[in-house]
Amino acid sequence: TTEMANQEEAEIQISELDLLSSMFPYEEEFAVTDQLALAELKHYVENESAEVPSSKVHFILNIKTDVSDASMVEFSMACALPFKYPTVLPEITVRSSLLSRSQQILLNSDLKTYLTQNFNGEPCMLSAREWVKDHAAGYIDKDLSSFSVTPSEATQSEVTMFTRLWIYSHHIYNKQKRKNIIDWAKELSLSGFCMPGKPGVVCVEGLQSSCEEFWSRVRRLTWKRILIRHREDVSLEGGGLAEIQKKRKFPTLEEKCFDAHGARGNHMDLGQLYHFLEEKGCADIFQMYFGVEGH
Repeated sequence: TTEMANQEEAEIQISELDLLSSMFPYEEEFAVTDQLALAELKHYVENESAEVPSSKVHFILNIKTDVSDASMVEFSMACALPFKYPTVLPEITVRSSLLSRSQQILLNSDLKTYLTQNFNGEPCMLSAREWVKDHAAGYIDKDLSSFSVTPSEATQSEVTMFTRLWIYSHHIYNKQKRKNIIDWAKELSLSGFCMPGKPGVVCVEGLQSSCEEFWSRVRRLTWKRILIRHREDVSLEGGGLAEIQKKRKFPTLEEKCFDAHGARGNHMDLGQLYHFLEEKGCADIFQMYFGVEGH
């Protein structure tokens, strides 16, 4: 049955992610960027939930490779496992600051070809990583003047994603953290809002790579508990700035303090938060955060 197949695919994904985290224990080598999706997947496998997880597990594999005796280059593989993986291929985009756009497109399309030809229906993340480690540096010096990128290839391997992350923290009081959140969002051109207090809510939206960079910085700070409650990814057809602006629900990133009550004045009025989200067309998020219908 499909239910059985789904369970099996989900189990393969989890064992592969476990393998990666035991082989690459350091966060700079391997990091799951969406803990919630991973938790949902585990929940599903443990049969506690018949509900198919709502989002794919996203993770980053970073690889340092020697180009010559003297220099090292870092490649980053942004990966996502579709729910049917490994019966379908993983989604992987390899990037490096030293690759031109056309070199990057060629590298990614060659990697896809290699996986298609060799791993139909089998777990292949380690093989993909090996391939990148062995071949990626060769693309840096490729002269591609003779290689013309057809528009369809370009859009396939480099679809720009617009992402909105809904982050939940046990509390946010610390002034320095609040300043970091606002400064980093500005630096990365992200909009959204931050509601300090207990609980703390942060929403950032913008280019996927910028959201992921923001999350990796924020989660390195010390928190009692912080996680991504929900993640929205939308592919941008044109990928231009105007497209991104159209998708935003918030003009800038600002701190939102809703009339506080309680002795320390730090418990936010959740009713006001609900109305604020409703105005922005995000009312359904309230339930994801607090598990109750807003009113």
